[in-house]
Amino acid sequence: MRLLKFATPAGPALGVEVRGRVVDLTARGFSFGTWESAITAGAAALAEAAQLAAAGAGEHALAAVRLLAPLRPGKYLAIGMNYRKHAQEAESLGIESPKRQFWFNKQTTCINGPFDDIDPGVSEQVDYEVELGVVIGRAAKNVSAGHTHEHIFGYVVANDVSARDWQFHSPTFTMGKSFDTHGPIGPWIVTADEIADCHKLDLRCFVNGELRQSSNTSQLIHNVHQQIEYLSTAFTLEPGDLLATGTPEGVGVARKPPVFLQAGDVVRCEIDGVGAIENRIAPRH
Repeated sequence: MRLLKFATPAGPALGVEVRGRVVDLTARGFSFGTWESAITAGAAALAEAAQLAAAGAGEHALAAVRLLAPLRPGKYLAIGMNYRKHAQEAESLGIESPKRQFWFNKQTTCINGPFDDIDPGVSEQVDYEVELGVVIGRAAKNVSAGHTHEHIFGYVVANDVSARDWQFHSPTFTMGKSFDTHGPIGPWIVTADEIADCHKLDLRCFVNGELRQSSNTSQLIHNVHQQIEYLSTAFTLEPGDLLATGTPEGVGVARKPPVFLQAGDVVRCEIDGVGAIENRIAPRH
């Protein structure tokens, strides 16, 4: 299923996309008010959503609704330099390739809608990074790679928007990775059963229609299962947590000369089988 959140006059509602239409689960009496609570409830919540979605045509045309970020994760963790060619372009900028998985936090206040504007804030060097986002479904602690698939709820498209001039204000990258609105995700959560192999997905990023990034998740240095195993060794991953699994080569800071996002630019991130998000860079205040 494609689980989404959308705006209504009465407030945010939960829905399911079915053949270009939105089934309004909230209007149909869905027992859960957020996808975070539904994810925590597990299989019973998904079964209820599927049953409601099957009961007649959707109430809205997809094109007629404003999609919102499908969830506000408890933790938003992102891995750096996890595609070989991206690690190589980082090295060309003087950034040493990590010897192990390199994780940082994106503060969850960065979460933004799949088609909402990105506010550059005080940054003069706003950059794009298309990534596959993994939503945790079951609590994971000390989970081996062979069992991590049991803890994946679904997938989103993520743009790990980066303020490069702030990124190294702290060695953890947190400052430059966490500006408000710098975490667009969506357009929905595709449940794990819809993706046969999350390591065979093409992903792309366009800026104003120009292809800037193009790769496949088969090129991940540390695959999704290894990522969950590594993180869960240290701390518990909880239902609704979000992992951004790495970006391929082609980021703006590595272009010669560097090219950063400007007001009016439109960034489109696509992942086959998951969907696409598209965000405009707002004018600087």
